Amino acid sequence: MKPRISMIALAVSDLERATAFYAGGLGFPKMDAPPGVAFFNLNGTWLGLSERAALAADATVSAAGSGYNGFNLAHNVGSETQVDQVIEQAIAAGATLVKPAQRAAWGGYHGYFQDPDGHLWEVAYNPFFWIGPEDDSAQGREDTA
Repeated sequence: MKPRISMIALAVSDLERATAFYAGGLGFPKMDAPPGVAFFNLNGTWLGLSERAALAADATVSAAGSGYNGFNLAHNVGSETQVDQVIEQAIAAGATLVKPAQRAAWGGYHGYFQDPDGHLWEVAYNPFFWIGPEDDSAQGREDTA
């Protein structure tokens, strides 16, 4: 198996609300999708949103579930200022602040928010190496979040 994540699928309780949060609030570029799902282009992978019951049925598992699911999503940016800006944008779009942006034990700067369905997002600046798309240069990072 080649190491790659092609799509991240999130189970949501209200597809319309979740789509508005990611497309309108965070500005993720929405793609064409069949009814019952929303897709967003994440520069090398896709984010897919589906109603929790439909996604659970497709995987043949229970739709019940809460709490920490054993993972979080991370969005890395090029500066501490951008961490603050992205978290502020998410909060303005309806996210819940979980951990205010602050210095991290590993030497970077980060904070956490939850989307309207409770999916945990870390927003981080890593001063030691860039872990974003390979085509981003140090020059271009500062201008994009």
